[in-house]
Parts: sequence; C-alpha cells; structure tokens
Amino acid sequence: MLGHSHATSGALAWSAAVATLPVTILTFPALQDATGHLGTVDLLLGVFLTAGAALLPDADHPQGTISHALGPITHTACKLISWVSGGHRGATHSLAFVAAVAYGTWAGEHWLGRWFTLSLVFFLLALAVRALHLCPSGNNFKAWGPIVALASAGTFAMEHWIADKPVWLPFAVGLGALAHLIGDCLTERGCRLFWPFDLRVSLPIIDRTGNKVETFIVAPLFTLGTLAILWYTITHQP
Repeated sequence: MLGHSHATSGALAWSAAVATLPVTILTFPALQDATGHLGTVDLLLGVFLTAGAALLPDADHPQGTISHALGPITHTACKLISWVSGGHRGATHSLAFVAAVAYGTWAGEHWLGRWFTLSLVFFLLALAVRALHLCPSGNNFKAWGPIVALASAGTFAMEHWIADKPVWLPFAVGLGALAHLIGDCLTERGCRLFWPFDLRVSLPIIDRTGNKVETFIVAPLFTLGTLAILWYTITHQP
C-alpha cells in the first residue's frame, strides 16, 4: 500500500479504537493514570500521531514515504534500517516490531522523560504531514519547510495542552504499526508477521500497490470513516 493509504488507515484505526474501546485499554499499562475518557485535543492529536506511526514499518524502505519525510536524515536512517532488518518487508513488518515500538514508546516516556515524548511526537507528525499530502510534493526544502513547521506546531500543542506523559501514546504507536501490517497483508506479497520465521501472511485483495481501487476507493473511505467516527465521538462525549 502507498504511504497515504497507510496513514489514513492508522487514522481510522485510532478513531475507531477511541470510539469503541474502554480507556483502560487505550492507556495500558498505565492503568493508574486512566481517566473516564480522552479529551478532544488528545483525540485529534492521536489521529495524526497514529497516522504517522502507520509509516514506521516502512523504515526499511529507502524509497518509501518515511525516507523522504525529513530529507537526508530520514533517507540515511532508512538505508541503515533496511540493511540491518534484511530489506523491505522484513523484520519491521512483523508483530515483534509492533510490540517493540509500543513498548519502546512506553519505556521512553517513563525512563527518558518529556524530551523523548516531544521528539517522538515531532517525528510522527512529520511523517503524517508528508503521507497525508499536507505539504508540497518533492524531496527538497520546499517540502521539508512546511513539514517542519506543521510538526513543530503539533509538538507545541502537545507541550501546552496534553499531560506530561500521555498514557495513550504507546497504544497509538503500536496501533499505527499494526494497521500498516494489516494493509500490507492485503497485497500479494504479504508480510512476515512471525519474523524471524519465513512465513508470509497474505490476503491479496489489492493486487498492485497504488492501483485505482486503493487510490480512489480505499484511501477516501478511510478518510471519510475517520471524520465520521471522530465527529460522533467528540459530539457524544460526556
């Protein structure tokens, strides 16, 4: 699937989870910090952070959306990760990776503190801005400037209006990565969900990445579904 489709699937997954799951699941394992519901700012920022997290498995793809998000920085990082993980749709396209990024987010929040949280938020928002086409196309300063500006604005919102350690962030990161894997499993190539075992899981509904079904039907439906669920959730909050 394309980066845009992955991002919109992550946004839809977050909005659906918030609308249907109890807050104790959204904030696990920090159950002692859970409240009755997430605030509106948390809901909205969570949409974009989960959308960005849905790009994380493609850190093994030097030509993917994530590689071009912040220019040479992300491109170099993706080349290194691709080499370490065994190429595209290797280790980073597994359930082990989903668990690793979710736990890593929780550990970073609790052991490294606020600067880790804000740095991760900035990075995930940068990925979301790029994947959702909220910036000019291209791999140049004309695109990178708006990405940095919008990601900085979202990070500022996190700093001023959201708790020091947002307990829902590990869930959002893990959910976004899982949404990516589900999307790629819908293609013919599938994913090695149980890496390091060489077993590919595939349900080829999308025969070719970027085809008309994905571009003109799947991604728009994900977007409309996200907006509809968010509107319902926000307007029916206690």
